[in-house]
Amino acid sequence: MALADRQLAKSHSGCVFFDRGMIDAAVALKASGDETVFNQMQHDHRYHHRVFLIPPWPEIYVTDAERQHGFDVALKEYQSLYTAYPALGYQIIKLSRVSVSERADSLLAALANPSPDQGSSSISQ
Repeated sequence: MALADRQLAKSHSGCVFFDRGMIDAAVALKASGDETVFNQMQHDHRYHHRVFLIPPWPEIYVTDAERQHGFDVALKEYQSLYTAYPALGYQIIKLSRVSVSERADSLLAALANPSPDQGSSSISQ
């Protein structure tokens, strides 16, 4: 599915954001003992070097048909991704637990400002 999403994104001009991607799947596979796909992510199917992450937010976290796992699993997954992205050469920009419009403003401000190719940073805490 992530490969199909990436292929479809090529037909769009400008920035395209992915809520989930191949790295999420690769991290999950790595946790189950298969590191093959994770190791391929260092060279194949690269995304933009800056990645926006939002920590799990207990006050608004709900389960549904798409998100069936509990908050503790979401927190563990977030921590795995927060470690995995820099290991694969991505810069993490952590967005705060603020309103949607404030997060959008932070995201747009980050996109407007060039950043180093390596390391991680936070937009507002």
